[in-house]
Amino acid sequence: MSFDALTTELSACRLCADRFAATATAHRPNPVIWFRPGARVLIAGQAPGLRVHQVNTPFWDQSGKRLRDWMGVDEATFYDRDQVAIVPMGFCFPGYDAKGSDLPPPRICAQTWRAAVLGTLPEIAVTLLIGGHAHAWHLDRKRGVTDTVAAWRDHAPSVFPLPHPSWRNTAWLKRHPWFADELLPALRIRLKEVLE
Repeated sequence: MSFDALTTELSACRLCADRFAATATAHRPNPVIWFRPGARVLIAGQAPGLRVHQVNTPFWDQSGKRLRDWMGVDEATFYDRDQVAIVPMGFCFPGYDAKGSDLPPPRICAQTWRAAVLGTLPEIAVTLLIGGHAHAWHLDRKRGVTDTVAAWRDHAPSVFPLPHPSWRNTAWLKRHPWFADELLPALRIRLKEVLE
């Protein structure tokens, strides 16, 4: 399938329409597509949040600001699809449960689309795995986020497992200073090599 045909089909995906309608947010599918052949960096995220669902731009929130800081890149570089592909485990906002918590990305999304999308990105040199769902899929690991991120050297310099950059993980970051002291400098050096 051509890139244009793939993105057209993905944009029209309604596999999870009934699932999303049954959530507390009762929303419609809205795949957020942000990748292009030739990109050198892959950000494998979880799924769009409500804000991203509304504006159709990935990481267009405080999490995105923190992630760009982690990467050491500016907004223009981050959103340049010729350099950075953002391919979440679920392309649509999964919604909230009755308590207002984020629902996980439906597995059917990755099962249906991931191989085809990644097949359009043969020049990826560095992959950032954001959160447990991306860790499990790409590393085929059942370990927790902390153990996976702590073992980052096992995968660098081509893959960097990261926690989610959400404000909810601020306490995690404080408890694990090695993340900022050791992992992030290595990530920034590698990204500078790849993006220059």
